[in-house]
Amino acid sequence: MGRNIKTDFLVEQPSLHSGVARLFDFYGLYDGYNRSPNEAQADAMALLSDWMIVGDDIKSAMFEHERLEKAA
Repeated sequence: MGRNIKTDFLVEQPSLHSGVARLFDFYGLYDGYNRSPNEAQADAMALLSDWMIVGDDIKSAMFEHERLEKAA
């Protein structure tokens, strides 16, 4: 709800050039990933992002339930 929480922060953001290059990358050698200092930090960032999205989903469901209760 309003926050820009990313679930794909470990994957590089595509550009026009990388998209064109992928057309000819028949062996999957062009795949790139953002780096983290260590595996534990990458896992912690992914877990935090996942739980923030879950929290936003719960908040959205609560607001929707409240809106439907008032309409009934």
